[in-house]
Amino acid sequence: MEATRLHLSDPPYENYFYSDPRGASHVVITTPLEDSNLEVIKPRLLVAWPAGNSGVVAFFAPQNGVEGSLTLKLVNETDGDALSAVYETATQSGDNPQVGVQGTIELNTSASLDITILGSIRSIRDYTEGGAILRPEIQDTIKVREDGTGGVIISRLLFDNTTIICLKFRPSSNGSHIKAENGTVNFEPGRYIFSALSNYAQLEQLSPQEVLSHAAQDLISRYPDQTASLSFLSYSKKLLAGTWRFLNYFGRDSMISLLLLQPVLSEGENGAIEAVIIAVLERLNKTDGTVAHEETIGDYATWLSMQEGGQDPSPQYDYKMIDSDYYLPIVMVNYFLDTEVGQARTEDFLSTKASENPRNAGLTFRELATINAEKIIRTSAPFAEEGGQVESNLIRLHEGVPVGEWRDSNDGLGGARIPYSVNAAMVPAGLQAIAKLTEAGFFPQHPEWRELATQYARIWEDKALDFFKVEIPQQDAKTLVGDYISEVGVGEMATTQNITTPITFYGLGLGGENTENIVRVMNTDDCFRLYLLNSTNQAQLTTFIDQTATNILLPFPLGLSTPVGLVVANPAYGGEPWYTQTFPNNAYHGTVIWGWQLAMMAAGLERQLSLCNTSSPPDFFRNEAVYGKVVKAYNHLWDVLEANEQYLSGELWSWTYEDGGFRYTPFGTLAPPEGMAATESNISQLWSLTFLALKRNEKFRV
Repeated sequence: MEATRLHLSDPPYENYFYSDPRGASHVVITTPLEDSNLEVIKPRLLVAWPAGNSGVVAFFAPQNGVEGSLTLKLVNETDGDALSAVYETATQSGDNPQVGVQGTIELNTSASLDITILGSIRSIRDYTEGGAILRPEIQDTIKVREDGTGGVIISRLLFDNTTIICLKFRPSSNGSHIKAENGTVNFEPGRYIFSALSNYAQLEQLSPQEVLSHAAQDLISRYPDQTASLSFLSYSKKLLAGTWRFLNYFGRDSMISLLLLQPVLSEGENGAIEAVIIAVLERLNKTDGTVAHEETIGDYATWLSMQEGGQDPSPQYDYKMIDSDYYLPIVMVNYFLDTEVGQARTEDFLSTKASENPRNAGLTFRELATINAEKIIRTSAPFAEEGGQVESNLIRLHEGVPVGEWRDSNDGLGGARIPYSVNAAMVPAGLQAIAKLTEAGFFPQHPEWRELATQYARIWEDKALDFFKVEIPQQDAKTLVGDYISEVGVGEMATTQNITTPITFYGLGLGGENTENIVRVMNTDDCFRLYLLNSTNQAQLTTFIDQTATNILLPFPLGLSTPVGLVVANPAYGGEPWYTQTFPNNAYHGTVIWGWQLAMMAAGLERQLSLCNTSSPPDFFRNEAVYGKVVKAYNHLWDVLEANEQYLSGELWSWTYEDGGFRYTPFGTLAPPEGMAATESNISQLWSLTFLALKRNEKFRV
């Protein structure tokens, strides 16, 4: 693997990547713009590493005290590259080398290091997103000293008493001068060479050539930025969720990414597809079959252990999500049943014994997959039984936990306890997959699952959807949207005349804590049902896909569409003030745009339209009005996607409304909702890179 460099600009954030066989680094330079909110955007140098989900951050403050007067930028030195590798051999045999990156920053005025954090990315996020939390047990272990040659070294021995992280500065130009005094580092205007290093054991990165299939190698030259980003997040034993904030395993993220990226990912042993499935199985909770949502590794894992009186650096796993379980059988079907390589690999793969998670050591992947399937069958049974189609038998969040599926901010579901996406799409899709795997011999101890899972899936598919249905009479809908436009100040009042029929959508969930039973928020989660299910209930499918297409075509706040993408939540039809307050354009799951939801919606519409070209087309194909609307919605969505291609690889983005229109705005530049800390968006997010495998189907272009 040759050295890979990448620069992605998302002002006020400038992102630089460097990877070679020895390690990978992501450097983020932040400097305020003229229109930046100076309470949110501060001059900052951040370095993030996949190894240990670790990093450093240094916040700079102007010595003149004038916020916004200090600019920080990365400059190319004599070799013409913004970043280069740093590699220092270990002083003692058996120790890991110090690996990292160096570059040159330029300060336009005198500055001081305000806050410096070295350790886990989670610790950095506790400060940037957690209300400026600084833990004394971390900060008090940071050492600052001059190096005797005009430079400064900032270092910390991590809680494992083995790993050291260092951030070094030294003058690069005449007149540049650094001084460390009483733990404070002061800089004169000028250029400074920085280097950031750690001695964590490095992960084995998959190069762009290794992460992509043989047939997809041309993507490297066609989309160098996206394929380099994919490589940065891809490793031999797991794929990472996003950078800089999520350089660790996330079960849901990696499996959704696999679902959408599979056509271009490498197959076989040591390939990207198996890396995803292995990572999920290794981290499965063997006691009940729950898929791990997230792993906590490195310094933060040790710190959590210390809170319980220990000092164990072993990974810890989070099992609170309720949606991730259902993806596992689906991705296994897509690979092991639907590809030749997967079919050939099945027996060797299933007989492999887990080794990553000590709790699962000795169990085969077949045994772990069976434990997961047992859970899905067991928990879906009450609703599928005769007379069991009642709300109390739907799948709900765990008691006392406010999150459970992809909208995993505390307010993401608007207080709902029974998520629409899980019950109306993921449960039946997971059951269908179990039936197929059973037929293929994956679960020899449970041959009954072939018929049982098929039966359960049909009941869930047919009966769960209507629990979430919201129907609003035409005049009421006009009034609600008009009130929303007046309150929020977006859109034109005249657009309410475009509401010519009653409005129908499926709410985010049931059991709302703030309102009536259904959380009346229009949303993009229809994409799960479109993408994961081939519905056999034709009347239901026609009605469902008709309302999906309608809501895509209607401009926000009537529907979901803006010039910068589909908002994932539209609270305009809620009718109560808390809806608007809970789902603003600066909330993580508010009226914002998520790249992967756009991808799954486009893929889902294409999947349904493609069924119209089969020998048994769905009934909506014969309904000229509905079919035409779906085709129109598909093309409208792709028009929006192609107009915003430069943003699609990011985690999420937002908008501001200016001069009668919506303008793209980086999510992290907006002041957070009252009482909440600011949250940034990852410049590269695994599931937002799925557009590498997704393009407009010209068969449906109109």
